[in-house]
Amino acid sequence: MVSDVVEQLREHNMKLSDLEEALGQALDYVTQTEAINKENTANLQESEKQHEKLKEQADEVNSIVLSATTCFFLPFSYSFLPSIFIQNVSGFYAEIDGAKKELQEKIANLSLFDDKLEEKAMQHAHNLRRLADELDRNLHGIDTNGLVQRAINASNVYENIAGYIEEANKAALLALNTTNRVNDVSSCHNTKNLSFYNARQRLEQAKQKTAEAVSTTVTITQATTPMDENVRLWSQNLQDFQHDSAAYDSAVHSAGDAVKKLTEVFPQLLDKLRKVEQKAPANNISSSIQRIRDLIAQTRSVASKVQVSMMFGGESAVEVNPKINVEELKSFTSMSLYIKLQKDNPQLAASPDRFILYLGNKNVKNYMGLAIKNDNLVYIYNLGDQDVEIPLDSKPVSTWPSYFSIIKIERIGRHGKMFLTIPSLSSTSEEKFIKTGETLGPSSLLNLEPENTVFYVGGAPPDFKLPPSLDLPGFIGCLELATLNDDVISLYNFKHAYNIDTTTSPPCARNKLAFTQSRAVSYFFDGSGYAVARNIERRGRFSQVTRFDIEVRTPTDNGLILLMVNGSMFFSLEMHNGFLYLRYDFGFSTGPVLLEDSMKKAQINDAKFHEISIIYHNSKKMILVVDRRHIKSVDNERTAMPFTDIYIGGAPAEILQSSISSHLAGIIGFKGCMKGFQFQKKDFNLLEEPGTLGISYGCPEDSLISRKAYFNGESFIASSQKVSLLSEFEGGFNFRTLQPNGLLFYYSEGSDVLSISMDRGAVVLNASGIKIQSPDKNYNDGKTHFIITSVTPERYELSVDDKKQSKKNPVKDRAGKSPDSIKKFYFGGSPLKTQQANFTGCISNAYFTRLDREVEVEDFQRYSEKVHTSFYGCPVESPPVALLHKKGRNSSKAKGNRNKKVGRDKDKVSQPSTGLKKLYQEVNMQKDPQCQLPMNPKATEHAYQFGGTANSRQEFDHIPKDFTQFSISLKTHSSHGMIFYVSDQKETNFMTLFVAHGRLIFMFNAGHQKIRIKSQEKYNDGLWHNVIFIRGKNIGRLIIDGLRVLEEAFNGNANTWQVTEPLYIGGVAPGKAVKNIQINSVYSFNGCLSNLQLNGRSITSASQTFSVTPCFEGPSEAGTYFSSEGGYVVLDESFSLGLKFEVVFEIRPRSSSGILLHGHSVNGEYLNMHMRNGQVTVKLNNGIRDFSTSVTLKQSLCDGRWHRIAVIRDANVVQLDVDSEVNHVVGPLNPKATDHREPVFIGGVPESLLTSSLTTRNSFIGCIRNFMIDEKTVSFSKAALVSGAVSINTCPAA
Repeated sequence: MVSDVVEQLREHNMKLSDLEEALGQALDYVTQTEAINKENTANLQESEKQHEKLKEQADEVNSIVLSATTCFFLPFSYSFLPSIFIQNVSGFYAEIDGAKKELQEKIANLSLFDDKLEEKAMQHAHNLRRLADELDRNLHGIDTNGLVQRAINASNVYENIAGYIEEANKAALLALNTTNRVNDVSSCHNTKNLSFYNARQRLEQAKQKTAEAVSTTVTITQATTPMDENVRLWSQNLQDFQHDSAAYDSAVHSAGDAVKKLTEVFPQLLDKLRKVEQKAPANNISSSIQRIRDLIAQTRSVASKVQVSMMFGGESAVEVNPKINVEELKSFTSMSLYIKLQKDNPQLAASPDRFILYLGNKNVKNYMGLAIKNDNLVYIYNLGDQDVEIPLDSKPVSTWPSYFSIIKIERIGRHGKMFLTIPSLSSTSEEKFIKTGETLGPSSLLNLEPENTVFYVGGAPPDFKLPPSLDLPGFIGCLELATLNDDVISLYNFKHAYNIDTTTSPPCARNKLAFTQSRAVSYFFDGSGYAVARNIERRGRFSQVTRFDIEVRTPTDNGLILLMVNGSMFFSLEMHNGFLYLRYDFGFSTGPVLLEDSMKKAQINDAKFHEISIIYHNSKKMILVVDRRHIKSVDNERTAMPFTDIYIGGAPAEILQSSISSHLAGIIGFKGCMKGFQFQKKDFNLLEEPGTLGISYGCPEDSLISRKAYFNGESFIASSQKVSLLSEFEGGFNFRTLQPNGLLFYYSEGSDVLSISMDRGAVVLNASGIKIQSPDKNYNDGKTHFIITSVTPERYELSVDDKKQSKKNPVKDRAGKSPDSIKKFYFGGSPLKTQQANFTGCISNAYFTRLDREVEVEDFQRYSEKVHTSFYGCPVESPPVALLHKKGRNSSKAKGNRNKKVGRDKDKVSQPSTGLKKLYQEVNMQKDPQCQLPMNPKATEHAYQFGGTANSRQEFDHIPKDFTQFSISLKTHSSHGMIFYVSDQKETNFMTLFVAHGRLIFMFNAGHQKIRIKSQEKYNDGLWHNVIFIRGKNIGRLIIDGLRVLEEAFNGNANTWQVTEPLYIGGVAPGKAVKNIQINSVYSFNGCLSNLQLNGRSITSASQTFSVTPCFEGPSEAGTYFSSEGGYVVLDESFSLGLKFEVVFEIRPRSSSGILLHGHSVNGEYLNMHMRNGQVTVKLNNGIRDFSTSVTLKQSLCDGRWHRIAVIRDANVVQLDVDSEVNHVVGPLNPKATDHREPVFIGGVPESLLTSSLTTRNSFIGCIRNFMIDEKTVSFSKAALVSGAVSINTCPAA
């Protein structure tokens, strides 16, 4: 037995020896193979070198052959030179003849500038010089009440005007030199052709005219040079002035006179600029004119915030431009102003009853006003029924002090209130007086008509008939406007001024700090302006420890606080969702560094002041401190801060839209108050800094109240107050929604409940089991509606937009009872189990009667519970269907041939047939023969660009029922945005992929459980990433770039999970997904998506697209791009084309034909503007018949350049202007014509709205920018609808 085992072991040993030998041989073979590979690699490298040498030699041979060919054909080319010379001479003669015609046109244009205009220019120059001298004399009388900034702004205005005159001088000299050169050419050929004699005479005349123009500009320059020098001295002296309030009146008089003069000159200047711009083809002249326009726009912005009073003498008046949407004044109106009576005026003593202001319709129905009657300040308002007069009898006017007091008037629904505040000049104490009242009529809304609203202060023009209650002599004294609702307003932003003479009646001085308890200087930012401190190292140096400090107060969620830029390097401090977000890059090799309050330690947007400190230590450590508490710090490469200027609260558009824009969380200006800005502990007075624009002194409380809240379907707010809403009560609020169902308000006392909710589009009041429902069921139309609810011992009442319904109150034993304890009530939903889902939409201007204080608008910021609620903005869009269903007329939903639904088999993925076309096909290089640019810019194949609007998206209608896997490629710089979303009808079952704070989040439900898988890294780096997300039977997976696999298991029956169409890519429809996803990630993804696959199969054909274009490569510029796949923009309802309007915009087409603009009314009237083979045509039907006018340019409209188009309509007269080529038509007059507020389509229009008489039916292809209606800029990003392949705010560069 043992011998057998030994024998077997011996055999195994032999086999092992054989195996060892075989392995040795294999190792030898491997060594030999490696040696051969190395030899082959060396040979390959040698071959590549030989190949490169051969290529270089071949290039040399080709070069020699090409040179030989050139030399060979050179003698032949010489033989053609005589004929070419002859052609050149002929062409030269033709050019001279063309120059003669152009000079004739220029001579005619020069006649536009008549002697009167020159006299006005000279007179205005002398006036400016006189004003500068006078202001120079009064410098030492200026106080610290805001005149410094206005003076510096005026200084900048004058300096810029002087600079533009110098530019005009240079342009005139250039024209003179050009004339001389053409004259010389004419002289050379004079002996050739006797007909040139007349041309030469005209050239001499042109030369003489040009010399006169040069002389005029020199004269103007001489007249303005002393003024310019005085202004420069004035600007320098402003930095070091004496405080002497005695001379204040004289200085303010000068400033007021300057504003008045500028206001008179601006309309004339704009008119002249328009004429010159239309006639002047030179780019440098056009750019100079545009700079002057920008300067005027800045001056107007500053004028709206001029905090200086006006003196009224009893016969004077000002019509103010309120710059507010009258819809916002319907349910709630609040206004504040400063007042000072001129008590020593004998006219006031003889007639003490005086008019103060009127805001209302021209027909004196629906208005509000202020007056002095019987020694009382009286607040008057009328909601269409009868006057309500509220006299402030507790403080007679005769007992008011001789300095400024402040008045505030409010109205919420039917309830009015007036405040009078009298400050103490020696302390911080203030006297306050309040009086309330209410209308007894049925109306609760101030229905102002936008076209007929006027705002008169101090008096009314003679041709305006005031209502009897306000028909009094004009005010005598000084008035200064402060706020209207949330907006800062000024008397100096006026439409008209009547009998205002600042020479005889200078404004009154007012201490701006008298009405602030802290007496500290604060600045108010309205979201449109900014402050800038240039060369900040003049106050302190960047050092081992660099520090910035500022205090902010705001109720808003987002806004830019600090920004520094130097090329591609930047530093930005922003507020994002109420928390601080700091991002910077000083040229680091690793890219930008992010420092954010990720732990949510310090919420900023609670309407309280917060101290923010940024400390940069040792050029390598950034530290964030809030309210003297360390929030977070981060290290970076040792690099000094490379900046000189700092922007505060915002920045110019050219900076925000530059290369750094992708690194900003947003480009929203700060709205709120700031104070105490310091660099290296050195203070800066922001209003004294040159370049500061659109900010003002003070911190108006009205602008910090959160009167509006947005609810996302899972949010609510709650407050505990001493209220009893089931005994005797009245309350109201605005709401706006697209959802048919939702709980608006909830309150309970034991088993008794009072609730207001939406039910299938109707409003329902439920009070202790008694239900009242509104008869209308269309309140989910995206428009603002006003609800009032009242409970009395006799009745329950519900009023929606002044339409009332009521029922008897069966329970009368609660009447008059007071609550025993504090009760809680809810807006927007409730955490309690109720029959209604929480509300999705906006609620604003809420009020109700309380036992512990007067009726006032609710400040939602003060509520004790705030769950997932935003207090700034209302992202509720008007539904597209509402645009085409007007006045009860039936109309099918517009779907152009590019938005049709495709596919019939619901279990199959849609195949390519319609939607966005494939870019990799030859169509990408298609080109209109009349156009310089290709029809489609270079783009990434199979990839689409999303963003620009909040709901940019593709919708896919036919999806398989059993899909579990989706894959996609993406690239983005955005920190938030929707990528993919699908759900059932109630959004209980759902599946989504979105970006939050730069990280990818895959989320879906398993029964009532929400599964959330989040990437650790950020992927908003602008690079392409491949993403696969899978919902298995009991596990979810997120796979990124094939390397990182994240998964999470769950319990549940996957067979019960079902979703319905549509499937959303890149964004969702308005109101969708807010139930399951935070609001900032519900908005559209901003970036490119490609390679969409569902269960491994590609999906390429969307049923509908909204603001989606190919993913273009290369540089871009500002503008809106309409792609060849078709699409259009529908403007929001604030813009319309009525019987009288002016539309101006610029286009850069990529096709010679297409629809530019279309307005259509339900009675068949329309206005259509289109291009056809390069000709621009406007065609109208005004209810009588069609009529049209056209303009054809000599040069191509499709030459790759921008072209300006303007259309002016006045009833039956229409004028069309294309690059200063003008034509017009006079159509039949329709005596029954009325204005219709109908949708305006840009770039295209649904086929169903085009009449048979319109032959051009295809969409516009190319870019549109600077779109204006009646001088108001139209923002396409705020459009009611963006359909098809349209890219908002981004246009491929030419």
